Amino acid sequence: MTVYDELVARGLIAQVTDEEEIKELINNGKATFYIGFDPTADSLHVGHFMALCLMKRLQMAGNKPIALIGGGTAMIGDPSGRTDMRQMMTKETINHNCECFKKQMSRFIDFSEGKALMVNNADWLLDLNYVEVLRDIGPHFSVNRMLSAECYKQRMERGLSFLEFNYMIMQSYDFYELFQRYGCNMQFGGDDQWSNMLGGTELIRRKLGKNACAMTITLLLNSEGKKMGKTQSGAVWLDPEKTSPFEFYQYWRNVGDADVLKCLRMLTFLPLEQIDEMDKWEGSQLNTAKEILAFELTKLVHGEEEAAKAQESARALFSGGNAANMPTAAITEENLRDGEIDIMGLLVASGLCASRSEARRAVQQGGVAVNGEKVGSIEASYKPEDINKEDFVLRRGKKNYRKIIFE
Repeated sequence: MTVYDELVARGLIAQVTDEEEIKELINNGKATFYIGFDPTADSLHVGHFMALCLMKRLQMAGNKPIALIGGGTAMIGDPSGRTDMRQMMTKETINHNCECFKKQMSRFIDFSEGKALMVNNADWLLDLNYVEVLRDIGPHFSVNRMLSAECYKQRMERGLSFLEFNYMIMQSYDFYELFQRYGCNMQFGGDDQWSNMLGGTELIRRKLGKNACAMTITLLLNSEGKKMGKTQSGAVWLDPEKTSPFEFYQYWRNVGDADVLKCLRMLTFLPLEQIDEMDKWEGSQLNTAKEILAFELTKLVHGEEEAAKAQESARALFSGGNAANMPTAAITEENLRDGEIDIMGLLVASGLCASRSEARRAVQQGGVAVNGEKVGSIEASYKPEDINKEDFVLRRGKKNYRKIIFE
């Protein structure tokens, strides 16, 4: 199976400019390709995961990735997929976020001599002369065509600022600049970037008379059509300080039955033949598939040792095993009443419930467990010695849990 055929089989490819040319480039290791990452936070998140995995796959096949950090485009903000304008960031914040990205990307991409590049579009965008850009680049963009682009359509009703309107031109200019500086002949990106990417291939054709290719990656959506990588508490981050390896593992362990095989194909490096065998699995076997998914992705992001710890701790939620690596909540004397703490106070003190009334409802609805056993009464209470004599795991629902300690 060729590299391109495998990308198709894994469901990764959404749109391409010239399929035959793209096949020729990536199957023979001739692609120098880039993917852009705007540093809008100090960590990459699951939304970037697909792009990072694709870069790793193509580099393994002999192609050369360029990770483009958007230190310049982040000064404007991408309107794609948004209903409001992004918050403006200072140069200092953008630079800090860029450094964080570099560290995380190195887990996926080999940046050793000649194998990959990491560049920042601030190096050329921030020094551009406005009048020169208008004269040199402006004639090659049709406003009518830009307004018909999907990335602008959804913003027109609420109001699209001229600032954001320039984003397509700047992203197109990036491709043009990378083509000239590094021989970059392909751009990859999310399916919502298609219009911006076509702008780049067209600018290269018009300005340089050369061909460049673009390919979009399928967005990572669940079976309900919603973007994956979000929880009630926010994004699932790749930074272990923002989302612990345990919480990262547990996110993937809890994906829907309808999504697990798709995620295995799109995100892991397991052989397709092995994943195809899992297509026959059902019932409790799907839980095994979810464990495999969670372990493989946690290993990819945090290393095998952390993945093994997370898996052991996640199993402890249901078996009462070692809970050493679970998120921990400490209670103190201040939380006790007459030397004890009731289940509602424990839920509030651990952060699993915002109030005692919410905790009461959770217990009454049967959604609370201690060491795997359902708590049947709001009168249940615990002494410090009950908590510290062994691992004490408090769980609310299927996904929210804490190891409780008494200090």
